[in-house]
Amino acid sequence: MDAAIVIGLLLVAVILFATEKVSVDLVTLALLCALVMSGIITVNEAFAGFGQDVIVMLGAIFVIGAALRETGVLDSVGHVLARTTGGHPKRIVAGMMASVGAISAFMNNTTVTAMFLGPVIALARRLGIPPSRLLMPLAFSSILGGTCTLIGTSTNVAVSGAMVKAGMDPVGMFEFSAVGIALFGVGLVYMMFIGTRFLPERDRAEGGKAGEPIREYLCEVVILPGSPIIGQEVYASDFSVMEFQVVKIRRSGSEVEVGPHVRLEQGDIVLVAGKVQNLIRVKKIEGIEILEDLDLRDSGVDMRDASIAEVVLTPRCSLVGQSLRSSNFRRRSGLSVLALLRGDRTLSDHMGDVTLQAGDMMLLQGSYDRIRVFEENSEMVVITEHAMSHGAQKRGIAVLIVFALAVLLSSFNLIPAAIAFLIVGLIALATRCMTLEAAYENVDWRMLILIGGMTAFGTAMAKSGADRMLAELVVGNLSSFGPMAVLAGFSLLTVLLTQPMSNAAAALVVLPVALKAAEAMNANPRAFAMAVMLSASISVLTPFEPSCILIYGPGKYRFGDFIKVGGGLTLLMVLMILALVPVFWPL
Repeated sequence: MDAAIVIGLLLVAVILFATEKVSVDLVTLALLCALVMSGIITVNEAFAGFGQDVIVMLGAIFVIGAALRETGVLDSVGHVLARTTGGHPKRIVAGMMASVGAISAFMNNTTVTAMFLGPVIALARRLGIPPSRLLMPLAFSSILGGTCTLIGTSTNVAVSGAMVKAGMDPVGMFEFSAVGIALFGVGLVYMMFIGTRFLPERDRAEGGKAGEPIREYLCEVVILPGSPIIGQEVYASDFSVMEFQVVKIRRSGSEVEVGPHVRLEQGDIVLVAGKVQNLIRVKKIEGIEILEDLDLRDSGVDMRDASIAEVVLTPRCSLVGQSLRSSNFRRRSGLSVLALLRGDRTLSDHMGDVTLQAGDMMLLQGSYDRIRVFEENSEMVVITEHAMSHGAQKRGIAVLIVFALAVLLSSFNLIPAAIAFLIVGLIALATRCMTLEAAYENVDWRMLILIGGMTAFGTAMAKSGADRMLAELVVGNLSSFGPMAVLAGFSLLTVLLTQPMSNAAAALVVLPVALKAAEAMNANPRAFAMAVMLSASISVLTPFEPSCILIYGPGKYRFGDFIKVGGGLTLLMVLMILALVPVFWPL
């Protein structure tokens, strides 16, 4: 009865997850309550999953990624990736998956996904591609890369240890590499030509919180010598990629009419309209410069460590009725205006010549104490403040270096991964790469609840005997069809069990039964062991795999997206395992 209840609840969970009519975290907590109330697991067992190291590790990764994003480091990495791949979508997917898979063959796949998560998001935004188009291939390649070597995933090591206990030889470092490389290669081709067709184009990351208006400022940008934007057509230029609208171009003192075939030249002053986040990123992009920044630097003023604030002019502001030029605002206040916003966005003149009105918004750069003077005199209201200093980027690079060191140390088991990443997260906070409040806001708590709660389902399946009941069901119904049918049954069962259970747990549950079945049929037990081990590492059917959980929130994915994209890939991987395992380990 307990086994039937657990399997029934699992089916209910999958249905609710797939429909997404109820939030995944609420469904998970409700199912935990049902398991406890039915007496299948204890309260301690229900919530034990929330104390496991993977929860701490994922939480720390969310914080580290946010710190690298806030300091502008990820934008720089994304810029390098964009240049390397040339911006072609299929080439991006192929290059990214190949790189990630090669690294994942020797490192934990969750760690590899965490390493590439931020840079890939930055790359997507730079190229104008929704992150949802790249993050799923990222996670899938890290998972499939783990099938290439013994140390590619902890599941492989766990199965090798279990085989030794069963009196078999341990798995060699590259014993199954040929099969793993074949699986990865087919997976890469599948994602390039088939999977990408089903990937959603879903990205609300730039739109802010629900109901929050998207503010677009007018800003003057100078094209510097050697800029990659030189020679690009206006409507197909990097400005479009950065989600800017080109309003006007001034060239050698004259205005150039903006048209689709007009090409940008060195020294052009381009009036663009864009979101504040993108305008701030301009300060870190090679080859272009905000005009006000350039003027200040030519005057010997260093504003790299200044604060940036969005302000609204009040009716009492002394600037109302004047222009920035006529009021000598920069000299009088010690502040520079990077961008200007008016509600109807009809402004098209040089910013310094615009007559300012109450309600106009400005992006100010300078000492926050000077900005505070205007606020205290009720001349301006500060909406937001952005810390985009040169020093912040240096601190971000330092955090990135420490993160890479933590990855190496944890990969060689010199320090637990959860502790290594937690230390990096604490360093990011201690060096003021982000505030503590921002750290909490960037943790995807829903995903942590999901993975912690589903761990309890694995405990419930083991305690109720549901796992062994399913394994024995496979043997009882398929043994009459021969070893190949039983092998297929165990492979599919392993894939299904990796959804509520960890990959290693599912493999260790199925392995003993599979070995006994092989012995009873006088089949090769090593073939069954390899099939179970590989099957535990290729399931991308649902977002329960930690690597998939990492990209679930940032990609704005839904449960059904994984079934749609990963379902076909998982089935293809199972078929390949069934075709290749008997070749290398004859039944």
